[in-house]
Amino acid sequence: MLKELIYKNRSYRRFYEDYKISIEELKELVDLARLSASGRNLQPLKYYLSADKETNDKVFSTLAWAGYLKDWNGPEEGERPSGYIVILGDTQLTKNYYCDHGIASQSILLGAVEKGLGGCIFASVQREKLTKLLSIDERFEILLVLAIGKPKEVVVIEGVKIGNIKYYRDSGQVHHVPKRSLEEIIVS
Repeated sequence: MLKELIYKNRSYRRFYEDYKISIEELKELVDLARLSASGRNLQPLKYYLSADKETNDKVFSTLAWAGYLKDWNGPEEGERPSGYIVILGDTQLTKNYYCDHGIASQSILLGAVEKGLGGCIFASVQREKLTKLLSIDERFEILLVLAIGKPKEVVVIEGVKIGNIKYYRDSGQVHHVPKRSLEEIIVS
């Protein structure tokens, strides 16, 4: 069952924007992150939640959507996420978040998949702009942004061909994600 959730947990970039997500649903996902491992059990992460169009548009304007898809600037109106979770580091607690935000992101996205949703993790964020747009207190550092919604695209995993790990879309708009083989990644 876990393997199935991981297999379905892809980086989705197109969504049914009219599918509404509530703040309560986002809180349920963040609760999974809250219960996850944290370096030194410091729990320095905080979360900014967005599920309304006005705030979602602000977040959307600060994200770089798909580095390998050079001719695509992100989802069109109607295909944008219904919600966002901005993962923040509380600098009053620490400035070293270890891998907490990665663990939190995986927990949130696995929870989203279990609910029939999907998402995408963004590290390429215009952080200063987003901090201003959302009036985030200066004590918080934006670490990652998670887009959450009902996936509108098909994403398939395939083997890496001739060392090319770049994801791509075919003529039918199916999103292909090459993965290295198990034999290639185990070195012992």
